[in-house]
Formats: sequence, structure tokens, C-alpha cells
Amino acid sequence: MSLTISDLVSQVAGSLAAGGIEGAPREARLLVAHVTGISVSRLTLEMGEAASSAHQEKLLPLVARRIAREPLSHLLGKRAFYEHEFKVTADTLDPRPETETLVAEALKEPFVRVLDLGTGTGAIAISLLAARPAARGVATDLSGAALAVAQENAAAIGVADRLEFVQSDWFSAVSGQFDLIVSNPPYIAAEEMAGLAPELAHEPRMALTDEGDGLAAYRVITANAKAYLAPEGRLLVEIGHRQGADVAALFADAGFGNVGILNDLDGRNRVVSGQNRP
Repeated sequence: MSLTISDLVSQVAGSLAAGGIEGAPREARLLVAHVTGISVSRLTLEMGEAASSAHQEKLLPLVARRIAREPLSHLLGKRAFYEHEFKVTADTLDPRPETETLVAEALKEPFVRVLDLGTGTGAIAISLLAARPAARGVATDLSGAALAVAQENAAAIGVADRLEFVQSDWFSAVSGQFDLIVSNPPYIAAEEMAGLAPELAHEPRMALTDEGDGLAAYRVITANAKAYLAPEGRLLVEIGHRQGADVAALFADAGFGNVGILNDLDGRNRVVSGQNRP
């Protein structure tokens, strides 16, 4: 009896489930679609079609890597975020759905110039520029490898001509003034790292933790952002769900007005926002 696409999905789902992967059926479909070149939306229609032993052989190492807790996005080489798909690698933080809270909030008011600090894949800056065709931006990261990935994403999504990439330690290599500054900085405290999901061990540590109390980046950003913001310009940062009060206090201490704490779709504190009041 010949091997079918349905057989592949069942085999992969069974192996993933046995390896303790939650959502094994969904991930199996994504992996089979990736290897066979069939779109996920058509996979159900193709379940009875023949699969090859070559497909089966390509799936084996991917399944082993996933059971070893390498993120699914690293195996697929991409991750959906907001309205686009972004290339991801081990050099970038995996864009996550909760970060869309920041993007949605940023788009509630007009802006012409945006600065994204610690851009990673470029997901935030690129999503903002894609939604605002008249806007331009600067995206920074300390990692040259991450910036290279972000540049690829900008080109693929069609905003490369409006987005400048700068290798910078926060504001150190930044110049100019912006209507909007956004950032998803490393906010996990060093003492919390050991308790994180094993998948995070495959992501760049410097994008996850400041090796301290998780607030170091916010201290730098709030202390310097007003010098780069236009009057009434906005600062929005993603935070850990227990950091709302602490980060809001840093905003207030730095002289920002209209300081607010926004929740994500799970009802957890996720973004702190403030406005540059001269």
C-alpha cells in the first residue's frame, strides 16, 4: 500500500505527541506542508495523495529537532506575525502574538518617522511601515546577524526603501527625531531564565535577558528617548506581564505624560506607553 500525505501527518503527529510536544497534530500538518510544498490551506484536500519516501526521510530530522525543543519556526524558517510572514533564524527572537498588541496600539495614531530599538527580525518596524505607506523608519539592533535577517524581511515585504538599519547599542548610533519610538527589549530577569520553556534556549540570550532584574533596558530607553522624540511623540515598549507598575514608574520619572499600561488578548500587562510632553 502506497504512502499518502495522510500517513505522513499521522506518523509525524504520533512522534511529536510521544515526544511531549503540545499541539502535535497542528505542528505535524505544518511540517508536512513545509516538506511537501503543499500549502497548509490545501493540505486537507491532498490527504489522499501519494507521498514519497524522500518526504518521509526529510521529515525525520525535523521531527527529531522539534522533539529536542528547537522552535517550530526555526524548522520552517518563518513565523507569521500581524499581517505578514517573517524569516526567523537562531540569531533572532521569534516574533510572538502578544507583541501584536504593541503594533496595534502604535497604529492608533498617525506617525511619519518611527524608531524601533532592538528590532530582531524587524517584525515591529516592518509591520508598522507596511501599514503606513507614507512613513519611514530606523531599526536598530546590537546584533549584525539579526539586522541581516531584518533587512531580508524588509525587502520581502516591500518596505526596504523606507527603513534604515543601524547597528547600535540602544541610542548610541542613532540620530534624528521621531514621532514614535517602539521597542521589545530583553525583559526577563536572570533568575527567571532557568524556568523558561526549553524552546527559548535556542533563541539569542541577549534578546531575552539583561542578566539582571529585567528592567535595565527600560532604564536606558526612558532616560534617553525624549531627546529623540518630537513634541507629543510617543514611546511604546513591550513588557513582561509583571512589570507594568515598575516600567510605568520609569516613564513617569523621565517626564512622560499620558502614561498607560495596556493588556494583551490574555488580559496580561503587555505594553507601556507614554507621550513626550515638553
